[in-house]
Order: sequence, then structure tokens, then C-alpha cells
Amino acid sequence: MSSPSSDYPTIEDAIGRTPLVRLQRLPGEANARRGNLILGKLEGNNPAGSVKDRPALAMIARAEARGEIAPGDTLIEATSGNTGIALAMAAAVRGYRMVLIMPENQSLERRQAMRAYGAELILVSRDEGMEGARDLAQRMQDQGKGRVLDQFGNDDNWAAHFDTTGPEIWEQTQGRITHFVSAMGTTGTITGVSRYLKSRSTAVQVVGAQPEDGASIPGIRKWPADYLPKIFRHAIVDRTESVGQAEAEQMARRLAAEEGIFAGISAAGACCIALRIAEELENATIVFVVCDRGDRYLSTGVFPE
Repeated sequence: MSSPSSDYPTIEDAIGRTPLVRLQRLPGEANARRGNLILGKLEGNNPAGSVKDRPALAMIARAEARGEIAPGDTLIEATSGNTGIALAMAAAVRGYRMVLIMPENQSLERRQAMRAYGAELILVSRDEGMEGARDLAQRMQDQGKGRVLDQFGNDDNWAAHFDTTGPEIWEQTQGRITHFVSAMGTTGTITGVSRYLKSRSTAVQVVGAQPEDGASIPGIRKWPADYLPKIFRHAIVDRTESVGQAEAEQMARRLAAEEGIFAGISAAGACCIALRIAEELENATIVFVVCDRGDRYLSTGVFPE
């Protein structure tokens, strides 16, 4: 006879199966006349608040299943925010010590969330950035201070989206999706989802959102060639579009005020691109990833006081 406790899910079981919702006002009458649907995948509904919950749990659980790590071990990761929060949560659930390395210019809310889950934070300077954080993580592993999960080169990252996010989008649109738009940061989301959707229909167009030169948008970036995530080689991206910082921030405010979707800045950047490509399309079903929630950015000044 099973224990009564086994009849109930754990927090791990709450990851994924997020809603896909239709934008009602931002697309405007012109898109309605052309038969376009613009849909947002609400990844902020995950327990730790972002799309990164999926790969964070997968990277730990799958490494554990392979016997590479065990509860009680120290894990190390360089992160710009959401992955760190998700890893801190997953490490707490599974019994690991988590050390996170990140640039000092990340929002206060992100840092507080990581510490709330029990993670240790090491901050590098803004000038060192994510490249410096990644280099430090590798040095710490070389010194025997823990195991680097390496979200940037870990196939468990994009595989989590191939196994969950992609199938969910396909099923929720009943296979009608024509365009998929995602911000490009770690590139796990766009890699896994693109591979899944293309396996179902090669006609699906995959569009990556990147920041304009000089733009600073949390969770979305252009990598120097030497630091381009290794997992991105598996991606199938048809085109990339650039988005400006002011444009993304304004869209974040509009999403909240006009659609009731309180989203982060990179999610708003993806929405900008979804609306932009819709201008050239008819009878399209466009899905963009709302990768996190806006309350993670309240201290940044993006939203009105």
C-alpha cells in the first residue's frame, strides 16, 4: 500500500504545462483583419517564476540519474538571473549546495530570490560581465570547489524544452503554429523548441530576438564568438531580429497596462518582434515566450512608481 504522501505532487510537478494566452489589444484591428493570432506562453507561472525552471530541474535531475552528482554536492553556475533563481530552487528541492556567480548589475529582486532559496552568491563587476562569471565558475571547478553544470554547453538544457515546452506549444495550438519567437540569451529555449517544432513541421518559422548594439536587456544578448553557447549549434533559427532597450521597456509597460500581462523586459522584447513580423503576415499563429514576470524588475525603474 502506498504512503498517503505519495498521492500528492511535489513542487517539481508544478513545473511546466503553462498557459498559452491570446493578446487582445496590442495586435490591433489590422492584425484582426489579416487573421493573425499572437499568443504568449506564460512561463512566469512556473514555481520559481521563469522558463528556466524547466532546464534547471532537468540539468540536476538528469546528472543525478547518470550518477554524476549526488545530494549534498556543491554545484556552481554562472548566471545572469533567471537560471540562477531556478537552479537555487531546484537545488533546494533536491538537496544540493548551490553557488551562483553573476554580474553585480543584476536586479535586487533576482539576488534576493537566489539567497531566499539558500544559494551562495558571488558577484563579478559589470565590466567582467557574464564572460567573467563563466571564467570564474570554471576556475572554481578546476580548484575542486564544486561541479559546474554549464547551462551554456549542457544538452540537458535544450532537451528540457524539446521534451516539454515544444510539445506543449504544438498541442496548445493544435499544430497551427506558424511562427515561434523567443529571446536569445542562454539559447536553451529557442534551441529545444525550434528542434521540436521543426520535427513536427518544417514550415514553422523560428525567429530569435537579440538586443540592438548598445542595448542592455536582462536575459537577452549577443555573445562574443568565443562565448557563444555551445548548445546553440543544435538550434534551427530562420532569422534574428534586433530590439532596442527603450522599445522593450515600453512594451513591458504596455503588456501590463493593456493586456494585464506583467512580463519581464526580454519577454517584452520578444513581444515586440512578434508584433513586428505580424505586420508582414496573414493568417499566422505567432507564439512568443513570456519567459518571466515583471515583478522581478520592480527595482530597476522600468515600471511606474
